[in-house]
Amino acid sequence: MRVAVAGGTGLVGRYVVEELAAAGQEPVVLARSRGVDLVTGAGLDAAMAGVQAVVDVSNLTTTSAKKSIAFFEGVSRHLLDAGARVGVSHHAALSIVGIDRVGMGYYQGKLRQEEVLKGGPTPWTVLRATQFHEFAQQILDRVPGPLAIVPRMRTQPVAAREVAQHLVRLVLAPPQAMAPDLAGPRVEQLVDMARRLLRARHQHRLLLPVKLPGATGAAMTGEGQLPTGPGSRGSQTFDEWLAENVTQGG
Repeated sequence: MRVAVAGGTGLVGRYVVEELAAAGQEPVVLARSRGVDLVTGAGLDAAMAGVQAVVDVSNLTTTSAKKSIAFFEGVSRHLLDAGARVGVSHHAALSIVGIDRVGMGYYQGKLRQEEVLKGGPTPWTVLRATQFHEFAQQILDRVPGPLAIVPRMRTQPVAAREVAQHLVRLVLAPPQAMAPDLAGPRVEQLVDMARRLLRARHQHRLLLPVKLPGATGAAMTGEGQLPTGPGSRGSQTFDEWLAENVTQGG
């Protein structure tokens, strides 16, 4: 089966492509480097020829609600429209645990993405997952230098590869709308994760924990981004990920 992977060159997308190929499927990468602009829709129809299912793991980095909504709504509509033209029978998308409980601008775009899928013409599945093990690294790398500003936040991080494996199982099964949340094996404090990452890298930076103001900060430091019901749990812990992926001294 030909399965289009929107954002197939990204962190999770690369794993999704690998897992689809390992499962005997034919992944089709939708990305600018492959001649497809998901924002404008350019090149999408040609790439979608013969596609029967879609996995959307496209992403952008922003804290702006306006930019996030515009991106995720636009990409989702382009994918759904192109999918309808070729008869796609299942559209699976990756979302985030807690986006309806934490008022971050980026999350408003993910909520709009879910709304577009719910109102679209194609049977769909949405998987909400917690932050990846790479999240602490992404936070630290956004602002290089001697000072590391890290938000106070409780999370239950999961391995990106395990997220990809779960997405592939879902897209190859019948659509189920909102799938049970996927999370990692244990709850962590993001500030602690950042400290352990810096130690593993042998980096000396002044770490400044910051609690975001108002209801958003309260939700982040509480249970706003933790799963609230039963669902699959990954097996790899953050410390195991560190040992496997972080080069000592690098």
